[in-house]
Amino acid sequence: MSAVIETAVAKLSEKVQSFDGIAKFEIEGEGSIMIDENGVRAGDEEADVTLSASAEVFQAILEGEMNPTTAFMSGKLSVDGSMGMAMQLASALG
Repeated sequence: MSAVIETAVAKLSEKVQSFDGIAKFEIEGEGSIMIDENGVRAGDEEADVTLSASAEVFQAILEGEMNPTTAFMSGKLSVDGSMGMAMQLASALG
């Protein structure tokens, strides 16, 4: 597991303890993170919603420097699957 994924799992765990559904963050060139009712972990499984971004964009979202909705609207964050779940996750990160 990359250092970027390890750091992201730790930061996400502080913000999201559990999630009603299955979400996956794909970080370009680094790997994937899963969020579900059991919490946050590194993994690459099927999900209800998949959010993809570069490591830089993902880090900016985690640090609160970039709003997830703004990242999506500007094309820096892509969403595949349930838009409703993506919005739930964005508010949890927000």
